[in-house]
Amino acid sequence: MHGPIRVITVEREYGSHGAEFAHDLAARLGWKLYDSELVTGAARAAGVSAEQAKKYDDRLDPWYYRYGKVFWQDSMYYSNGPCDEQVFDCARMYALIRQEIVDAAKTGNCVLVGRGSAFALAGHPGCFHIFVYATMAAKKDWFAQAFPDKADRAEQELIEADKRRAAVIKRFYNQEWCARSGYHMLLNSCMGTEPMIAAASAAAGLRVQEAVHSS
Repeated sequence: MHGPIRVITVEREYGSHGAEFAHDLAARLGWKLYDSELVTGAARAAGVSAEQAKKYDDRLDPWYYRYGKVFWQDSMYYSNGPCDEQVFDCARMYALIRQEIVDAAKTGNCVLVGRGSAFALAGHPGCFHIFVYATMAAKKDWFAQAFPDKADRAEQELIEADKRRAAVIKRFYNQEWCARSGYHMLLNSCMGTEPMIAAASAAAGLRVQEAVHSS
């Protein structure tokens, strides 16, 4: 970590409440949160709509698109077609997101959610990387409440979502998304948000504001 922690990244399994934890942690630290902001920032840099960019979030371009792109890029030497910077796809978006992550880390005092933040900042001083997971039973309960019309497919949907996230990390960072070696701390969200915040802040050497309890 090499010095005081100024950046926390939170990778998370789908349905683990990892994003909610990251939001609460940022609020308690008084830090800036980057979640969907990473996607909208990439969209802004590319000059496309946020709605278009969201379609590429936690996704890879289809294999046939990537295969065809090889020939398209080769043809660039013989034509005046658009350059890579003029085409918006998953590869372009994640290149822009990576720059958003690096820029945010330079400013510091921020919590970054997913999108390969832990890998984009691997080895950077002042960064603390967390992976949030949960039991399948807990994730299925969440999914059934969030998507009651698809409750019978909960486990399949959860597994497929995590496979997509893992594939993105493998493709753009050549790393294993859920490998323990990529993180400073692994947290089971079944322990609850308050214990998670207490554990993360203590491990990172940070002080958080007291929780506000409504009467």
